[in-house]
Amino acid sequence: FAELHAAVAGLPVESSRVLPGLVLRRDFAAYCPAAGELRAVLVTEPLRPPLSAPGGEFAVGSEGQYGASRRWVARRTEDVMKRLRSGNVKLLLSSVKQEEVVIYYAKLHGVSVVECLSSEEVALVREITGVAPYAPFGDNARGEIADAAAATFCRPLLLGSKRCAHIGFTGLRAFRPHCLLLCGPVDSVNEQHAAALQGAFTMLQQLFKTVDR
Repeated sequence: FAELHAAVAGLPVESSRVLPGLVLRRDFAAYCPAAGELRAVLVTEPLRPPLSAPGGEFAVGSEGQYGASRRWVARRTEDVMKRLRSGNVKLLLSSVKQEEVVIYYAKLHGVSVVECLSSEEVALVREITGVAPYAPFGDNARGEIADAAAATFCRPLLLGSKRCAHIGFTGLRAFRPHCLLLCGPVDSVNEQHAAALQGAFTMLQQLFKTVDR
């Protein structure tokens, strides 16, 4: 319930509504408007390729080597974005903060990016879509991108003074998640309404479990 509702103080209660899709309470690191259905991938690691193996060190002997290394990183990063774009992936959801080179090539190739998702948000996206995190440098790095979720829209949303990412997922078995937007004059009113609604939903869950038996 915590990830499926958003509270906005300073607005009348009558402004509360149900929105299709998920509202992620963070702004886009990169936003590229996209029309029609699109694909989204979930990542839990940096998309900038590492220069050394885990636990190893990368030694630079000259300024030329340093420049060559930066160019190699840029090419590999752009290759990842090109591959995402060729697979009609237009949205990247990341649990980690991506480096500037990743954001640059995402904008260049029309891929929107939302980063720093919480573990709860990552778990919710995985439960709704059934996708696993995408591994850009794994064994199947050049194969088809199978773990991509279908999304119906991807757009910014302004809640009070906070910019959020509003994403519509189709979900498993044609399930379409919705988010509850709670408005009120102060935070305490929103908290009371959220607690009451969560209690009502819990009661309904218990009621349907009893009927099923």
